[in-house]
Amino acid sequence: MPRRRWPRLAVCAALLALLLWGAFAPLAGASREQPFEIPAGTYERRMRGEPVEILPQLVTLTLGVQDVLLLRNRDKVPQVFGPVLVMPGQEFRLPFEQAGDYQFNCSAHASGQMTVRVVEQPDPGWDRLRWRARKLVHELRYLPLVGPR
Repeated sequence: MPRRRWPRLAVCAALLALLLWGAFAPLAGASREQPFEIPAGTYERRMRGEPVEILPQLVTLTLGVQDVLLLRNRDKVPQVFGPVLVMPGQEFRLPFEQAGDYQFNCSAHASGQMTVRVVEQPDPGWDRLRWRARKLVHELRYLPLVGPR
């Protein structure tokens, strides 16, 4: 019977190691940018009366991790984001240095408004583990589903 305990102990040890890593490992990413793209044809679809949801109502950024909003305009018409006119083919980067909620007029958004929430980097421990879990759930929710062609 003692041999059966080893696989369970190994699984428990691996889960504990994963939780400890999630709680205490530094937060880092490949880029500090959070990209959003306005695809070609967005303006035409909106003018036809189609409900076009290309940008979320609320974008959440984390200081020191992803704290630069990157908008790419792939449409054929200029788009307004706050006081900036983003021309076709242009990219606009907006870095944030303070936590808070920021409201922007946004012509690419269905409501014409978009909120950017910038949060502090979570402290090591439970806060960081919860942050990583929320990020994982968010990423899994927005995985692109590709069906057969």
